[in-house]
Amino acid sequence: MDEPDLPRVGPKAAEDEVPSGKSTRGLTLRAMLPNAITAAALCSGLTGIRFAVSGEWNFAVIAIILAGVLDGIDGRIARLLKAQSRFGAELDSLADNVSFGVAPALILFMWALQDLPRVGWFASLAFAVCMALRLARFNARIDMDDQPHKSAGFLTGVPAPVGAGLAFLPVYLWLETGIDAFRTPLYLGIWVAVIAFLLISNIATLSWSSIRPRRNIRLEFLALFGILFGGGLLLEPWWTLIAICVVYLALVPVGLVRYGRIKRQRRAAAAVPGDA
Repeated sequence: MDEPDLPRVGPKAAEDEVPSGKSTRGLTLRAMLPNAITAAALCSGLTGIRFAVSGEWNFAVIAIILAGVLDGIDGRIARLLKAQSRFGAELDSLADNVSFGVAPALILFMWALQDLPRVGWFASLAFAVCMALRLARFNARIDMDDQPHKSAGFLTGVPAPVGAGLAFLPVYLWLETGIDAFRTPLYLGIWVAVIAFLLISNIATLSWSSIRPRRNIRLEFLALFGILFGGGLLLEPWWTLIAICVVYLALVPVGLVRYGRIKRQRRAAAAVPGDA
């Protein structure tokens, strides 16, 4: 019996992307490149754990950030080469779970949470488990047509790489300032638990497709983006990462307000035929 056609998703299908088309059987030659990048992201996340074991916290964080960069590249290359596959989607989710769930949880535990073993380990477990649940939810919804957030150009909850980056915010602050208060295990445990909740929450968050700068400021937007990621990350990496985290957190309420407006518009549009 022929196997049913599966949606062409993979590595990585963007959460606001609508899958379409037929799948290819087996791993094609052109699919090797994006899947190799996904494997590199997995290795980068695992290497972050190795640096944490050695107490090299800056390199541990950089390894996770590199995994996030690779995670953002692999899907775009796959779509450019038309090499999306179910294999790539599954590999990507497994790599994400390790690089953005297990690895950050272990790094944060070794960095400070182990000083409060019970609460610290609970916070680490919560983060790793919530990351796995988020990725499982994403995979389960790939084939679903009814996804209100995606259809409006929003994401559901905080994306996996962003969640890992936000969890490291106290580490960025400590690396830049050297203030040991940022390493307090109780406060860190609460912070990690909050980010874990945001991962599996049902709140609408902004995606790239929902952030649409006006045409008359797009060149300025590109210049700011280049300065931020080109100059900022090279010259002042920790302050730049801190600023990115703060801006993202500030945009969470913006996403809620914008999606709330869309929900009201949908309700009004749905009520018109009944009133007639």
